[in-house]
Amino acid sequence: MKRLALAFALTLLANTAAADVVRITVDDMIHPISDEFIGRAIDFASARHADALLIELRTPGGLSDSMRSIVQKIIKSPVPVIVYVAPSGSYAASAGFVILESADVAAMAPGTNAGAAHPVILGGEKMDDVMKLKLENDAAAFMRSIAAQRGRNVAVAESAVRESKSFSEREALAQKLIDVIAPDVPSLMKAIDGKPLRRFNGSTATLHVAGKPIVPFDETLRERLLSWIMDPNVAFILFALGGLALWAEFNHPGAVIPGVVGLISILLAVFALNLLPTRFAAVALLVAAFVLFALEAKFATHGVLGIGGIVCLVIGGLFLVDGPIPQMRVHFLTALSVGIPVGVIAIFLATLVVRARKVHVATGTEGMIGEVGVARTGLEPEGKVFVHGEYWDAESSSPVESGAEVRVVAVEGMKLRVEPKAAQSR
Repeated sequence: MKRLALAFALTLLANTAAADVVRITVDDMIHPISDEFIGRAIDFASARHADALLIELRTPGGLSDSMRSIVQKIIKSPVPVIVYVAPSGSYAASAGFVILESADVAAMAPGTNAGAAHPVILGGEKMDDVMKLKLENDAAAFMRSIAAQRGRNVAVAESAVRESKSFSEREALAQKLIDVIAPDVPSLMKAIDGKPLRRFNGSTATLHVAGKPIVPFDETLRERLLSWIMDPNVAFILFALGGLALWAEFNHPGAVIPGVVGLISILLAVFALNLLPTRFAAVALLVAAFVLFALEAKFATHGVLGIGGIVCLVIGGLFLVDGPIPQMRVHFLTALSVGIPVGVIAIFLATLVVRARKVHVATGTEGMIGEVGVARTGLEPEGKVFVHGEYWDAESSSPVESGAEVRVVAVEGMKLRVEPKAAQSR
């Protein structure tokens, strides 16, 4: 029994000591959640003494702050980092290109491209020449320092920043921007096995990764959820639908479910917008849209205020997220397809509430007031009237002939106070 336990312990120890390659996939925009995920993967690879961390990358780019944070983690990583743009048809643009160049080993699959790393001011606003030059020089200097330390072509790497150049995998290899082209991960591991590589601190290391087990490392449920809501289109939809649900709850107190759903949606949207470059003037437009919907229902401006609210909702959505790339902004189609239905529904709900408040009570004694009946006897001043299918004792302030129509003006116990209908119409 002891021998079996010892053998099991030795096997477990051997498996723990055996080095491997940790693999992650980043198939998204570069934002704080991407930064967090890559940081966790580096820590995981370091803790298990892996031979390398493989980052399979495909991204249109993203936020500069998140990109710089990722680059810092890669260059400080005790485990060599391989960035591999794959599969065929993928690309690493903008921030993704800088991350590719910062890796210990930069690789691309056939049919991929990378580059176009020119800095873009948030929201694409026009910059004055001085600010534009400052931003460009800063990004170019950052690229030069990375490329030089990794032993790559500094001038060509800088051209991706200053001239927005993009490179196919063969162009990148020919101009020494990457180290290898490989169609798949096993081919990549075989191509770089046994070759010395230059670490960022100047030391040299040799990878022995051919045939080593590949250990996948996935995002947590929290990271997957946050990555999903970090899509500006999703954040806008959550905000708009959450606002509509809260709007329904305020107009129909006690429904509960719309209030709960609306609150959760708003909180998720606010969390995402807090991590994204958000324009708070656009948030004000979204709030103003619901105010205009309420005013339209109350004052009935024949759609003028309602259309204004829809315009505010669409424009607010378009400018809600101040992203540096189109993928990090709300699409026009999304803003339009959300803004119009939400506006129509909000106006409809508010109109129902306003109409309901104007309707007179139609039950009980109060419901009798204003009703029209027929005098069954002469009222001089008292007699019988027939109202709501019932006979009532009634009293009139002026004489009423039998068979004449009367209108109820008050209810006093079991007696009605009426007046001639003809007299009131005059």
